[in-house]
Amino acid sequence: NSQLDIQQQYSFTLSAMPVPKSLEIEETVEIRMKLLREGYFEDTEYYIRYFQVDGAGDLKLEDGTVLFPNDLYKLTEEVFRLYYTSKSTDQQKIDIYVEDNFGQTEQISFNFNNKKEER
Repeated sequence: NSQLDIQQQYSFTLSAMPVPKSLEIEETVEIRMKLLREGYFEDTEYYIRYFQVDGAGDLKLEDGTVLFPNDLYKLTEEVFRLYYTSKSTDQQKIDIYVEDNFGQTEQISFNFNNKKEER
């Protein structure tokens, strides 16, 4: 058989730099993320979505785009930054999902506690 077998779908994972565990209300934390691909296919597209499991907050892309929970947004870079702003004094948890146009999904979670002022 002289036909080429072209692989289009490659696994990927997400990595993130450490983030603070505690936030004050209205405090913003930068989340640095990287998409690690096991292979490269030019037509692969990646999308991001998130879900606020506990608490309340806002999540933005580095270009200022405000993400709405469960809406899909196209990722244009493999290394990117997200900005989470606490809107709650309760414990907060966000789940971030990245999926490709082949249906593969990776998920990463972040937990934040309310930062108590020291007296």
